[in-house]
Amino acid sequence: MLITGASRGLGRAMAQQYAADGWRVIACGRAGTPAAEDGTVVETLDVAHPISILDLARRLNGVAIDVLINNAGIRGDTGGLQMLATDDFLDVMRINTLGPLLVTRALLSNLLSGSQKIVANISSRAGSIAEGTLDDDDGDYAYRCSKAALNMATAKLAQDLRADGIAVLSLHPGWVKTDMGGDEAVVPVAESAAGLRRIIDSATLADSGSFRAFDGRTVSW
Repeated sequence: MLITGASRGLGRAMAQQYAADGWRVIACGRAGTPAAEDGTVVETLDVAHPISILDLARRLNGVAIDVLINNAGIRGDTGGLQMLATDDFLDVMRINTLGPLLVTRALLSNLLSGSQKIVANISSRAGSIAEGTLDDDDGDYAYRCSKAALNMATAKLAQDLRADGIAVLSLHPGWVKTDMGGDEAVVPVAESAAGLRRIIDSATLADSGSFRAFDGRTVSW
């Protein structure tokens, strides 16, 4: 399996949990990511740069990947409409939305060689049109738009890859106690990782194109 954004936070917790259960985990992070000590294989990847993605695909040529977890992401500015900046917005979209699409495309042959054939996109309830602003008024325009777009990317990938037997999921990790989640977050990172794993590990092609929270609940689009 391969996890992007695995140098810290949720991605690191998932990599550690899967490795502890005997999985061969390829943990990807940007340059400077420290070598793993838990049996994971560390690969350099910056999802903001297409060349870095293609370099990873070349290095992994012929390596079967059962599960791809597109976890790498950034929050961006949270100051609301008046603070909206073009470069910040585009950086968030590039990493949170375009990155998972390019990584999935680059590693498609690896997924086709795998046995489970699952792509899990770590999205957010903040990107749900129906639920994203019900109890959350943060001014993070870029993040919300990027996750809404990622949800559509999930739906399109699910449609396009179904014939290849690849299931594609959008997953909401909860408000997780990580650097991105902040001090007021309520879900322990290990709990979120374990919940996401339960969904991923039990997923079948019938689940492709669904949007689920770490606790198993279906999230409205």
